[in-house]
Amino acid sequence: MIPEPSDLDDVILRRIANGDSQAFATFYDRWSGKVLALIRQILRDHSQSEEVLQEVFLEVWQKAPQFTSGRGTARGWLVTLARRRAIDRVRSSQASRERDTAYVATDIDYDHTLESVEQRLESEQVRRMLDFVGEPHSSTIKLAFFTGLTHREIANHQRVPLGTVKTRIRDGLAKMKRFMEQER
Repeated sequence: MIPEPSDLDDVILRRIANGDSQAFATFYDRWSGKVLALIRQILRDHSQSEEVLQEVFLEVWQKAPQFTSGRGTARGWLVTLARRRAIDRVRSSQASRERDTAYVATDIDYDHTLESVEQRLESEQVRRMLDFVGEPHSSTIKLAFFTGLTHREIANHQRVPLGTVKTRIRDGLAKMKRFMEQER
């Protein structure tokens, strides 16, 4: 009998609790892309998201013995750890910014409208690049970079070989680069 995915994760966590580094690598491979996407939605900063992802999986390694499957699923526990860490990072960043702002002697006039317009223009440029790239490249790129799926997960989702996914991403990014060079 093949265990359900949530049961499998419970088994993997028990193995991690016993110090099994191979089980940890398996758990990381299964969940890191999805957890990174979740963290990115909260932080909106790639480098900070990667730092928080490392902190979350370090916490998984350290606290796996405390996980109790009777209180919830491994996935739920992992998502809770990730959300809590990401929100803590947001709060910490906000507190740091507030401290920095308190030390600034001059009042800096900031144009929120300009930032909003720049973000809209960047979003529009990304949309135009993805339109330029066309299908199936654009949907593959969206899955890889905006949802955080791994190449293997994209291959399963699109029901194509792994090599096809990698080729679509590589070729799509090359087309996007050509588009940007034409726009200059």
